[in-house]
Amino acid sequence: MLINLPILSEPQNRMEEVTVKQQSKLNKLLKLILKLAVTVACFWYIFQKIDFNAAKDAFLKANWSWLFLAILLLILSKVFSALRLNIYFRNIEIHLSEWKNIRLYWLGMFYNLFLPGSISGDAYKVILLKRRCNSSYRKTTAAVLLDRFSGLAALGLILSIYGSLVLDKRVYDIVLISGAFISIVVFYFIVRLYFKDFLPGFWSTFFWGLFVQLTQVICLYCILLSLGLPPHQSQWIFIFLLAAVVAVFPISLGGGLGTREVVFVEGAKYFHLDPQSGLIISLLFYLSTVVASLWGLFFVFKDPLKDDA
Repeated sequence: MLINLPILSEPQNRMEEVTVKQQSKLNKLLKLILKLAVTVACFWYIFQKIDFNAAKDAFLKANWSWLFLAILLLILSKVFSALRLNIYFRNIEIHLSEWKNIRLYWLGMFYNLFLPGSISGDAYKVILLKRRCNSSYRKTTAAVLLDRFSGLAALGLILSIYGSLVLDKRVYDIVLISGAFISIVVFYFIVRLYFKDFLPGFWSTFFWGLFVQLTQVICLYCILLSLGLPPHQSQWIFIFLLAAVVAVFPISLGGGLGTREVVFVEGAKYFHLDPQSGLIISLLFYLSTVVASLWGLFFVFKDPLKDDA
């Protein structure tokens, strides 16, 4: 006895596709609205806590020579980040020249910072590499995510070192340092067990991550000098690293805009520093990131993976 199974007609298939696309657009819109709301709420909170005029005066008096050097160092840190990611790409047989990879990385930076409501920079890299290099979605996505985690592991290690310098309770030092080393060990075994393709690049990417974070720490020292703040105040560096951890969570616009500023203001209050200075330091770092990312706009119109003539 034959059983006739219902077969979806072509119009029904099209309707389902349209419904899925509409739901995807709605989800993206809701995420954008949520990020916007978090960012606005953070700045509303900040402006209740600080003297805006004092912060504006400090911003206008900044030494732009030091800021220019800070921007150059930030750009250098992004080049290091791109080199780190390319190690993971080579682990899965995606062979890009360093120059092509840097261009693709910069395009991703531009998307992440300036187009928060559309496809993210990381997702765009995965899609483009699938189209151009016929790479595996799963492996390429894993490469991008592991790249983020290797940077976070390096960040945690440097954070624990600065924490031991500025925190006055020994238990905090123990928690931070042990947590940093445990996270590195756990990350290593996760890669070894579940992402074996990337194991050969584990330690090299980790050390590139250290170079990235140390370069950004030096960048922040330049921002401190631009504001006439004493560079030996390691509390600012600790706050900056803590804000970088918070900025990893995609809950606000522009890669942590708003949440980073809250961490700086509250961190300054905790260490009995000037909250106005904390806000300006954070905003200057954000503006440096904006300037460093603008180059990616060029590759919106020019294919970053195209062979140069």
